[in-house]
Amino acid sequence: MGTSTDMKLGINGLGRIGKLTLWHHVSKKYFREIVVNTGREVGKSLADLVHYIVRDSTYGSLPMYLHGCKAGEVIQNVNDTDGSMTIDGIKITFLKKARDPREIGWKNHGVALVVDTTGQFLDPTLSADVSKGSVRGHLDAGAGRVIVSAPFKIKDKAQAMPHDAVTCVQGINEHDYDPARHKIISGASCTTTCLAHMMKPLLDIIGAKRILTASMATVHAATGSQQVLDRMAKPGATDLRKNRSILNNIILTTTGAANTLALVLPQMKQIGLIAESVRIPVTTGSLIILVVNIQEDASRASINRQVINDIYRQAAASAQGYLVYTDEQNVSGDIIAMPKAAAIIEGHETHTRTAEVTVDIERLSGIKPELLKELKDAEIGIPLSQAVIYGWYDNEMGNYVHMLGELTGHIAES
Repeated sequence: MGTSTDMKLGINGLGRIGKLTLWHHVSKKYFREIVVNTGREVGKSLADLVHYIVRDSTYGSLPMYLHGCKAGEVIQNVNDTDGSMTIDGIKITFLKKARDPREIGWKNHGVALVVDTTGQFLDPTLSADVSKGSVRGHLDAGAGRVIVSAPFKIKDKAQAMPHDAVTCVQGINEHDYDPARHKIISGASCTTTCLAHMMKPLLDIIGAKRILTASMATVHAATGSQQVLDRMAKPGATDLRKNRSILNNIILTTTGAANTLALVLPQMKQIGLIAESVRIPVTTGSLIILVVNIQEDASRASINRQVINDIYRQAAASAQGYLVYTDEQNVSGDIIAMPKAAAIIEGHETHTRTAEVTVDIERLSGIKPELLKELKDAEIGIPLSQAVIYGWYDNEMGNYVHMLGELTGHIAES
């Protein structure tokens, strides 16, 4: 992100990602003013909103985040009349009336770029005037571009992705964003962001043709959609585990990371990828365990732990801090907030195994009958290496909010 701009930034929603996005952009000072739509009243006065913004149970206080242990007061000029305050020199204006994006009135506040962090408006095929609101409503309200802080979810599977919508992960495919065409941008998810930065070095060096299959499981921190205590399922619910307490359970769930990954790394369409997710009772700090099966190439060095780790060491050296490699032995608490990275490769735990797989020729497709007859009694051994790679990510501030903020700056500069 370059030097400061005269632009105003809009943020819709002030939940976990919304509040931390506000923190991020106040610290970067790229936008001269920020307009935040909460969509409702918060407490009894603006002082109650200050109370929420300045404190965080995961990351501590806003002053400490901005200036460390020598920090003083950072929120000033709190004005209940116009709903504004100054945070570390940046004017912040709060809007509280509209929940439908179409009614927010970004144009009246001079906001051209909006980050929607509500997680409610993810279908770019819906028109701006649908009854429950749509991401396109932001455009009707005066915004020129909208970034949503989650993957797109198109409800009608018969609908194609609109011409003016694109999914981008900073450091992977942000240049797919075309200012002349795209008005709605998805910043994918924290898991897809980490996984993309784990896969790209392998694709660049080893190549998609040699990576036969891949699977990943994310051991993921709790999110706001989970329950503190057990509760009854809603009508029509199919996943009863979502209603169980996250405080004292390991909960199996799903992730759309595999589908979204193919949008930002098209080479993944050639590779079979399985993605699973397990939620655990921590507030942030998640881990991807990536397993890839690679066909050996006799003309190249055999795939082993050293080769895999060297691929990530070299990638980290030129990744603008988005990818970090470490040989240290970490636990999840070590990677919270620092370093601010999409993925932190724990090289100490990289494992590989090479073996020869015997193939039943008769079961192979695409072989001419005459050749099959000639090779009927032959055995073909294919050398394969399996690699297990561990990638940490702070699924809130360090990974997702930081990368979303970088993407926001890129789009603003474009």
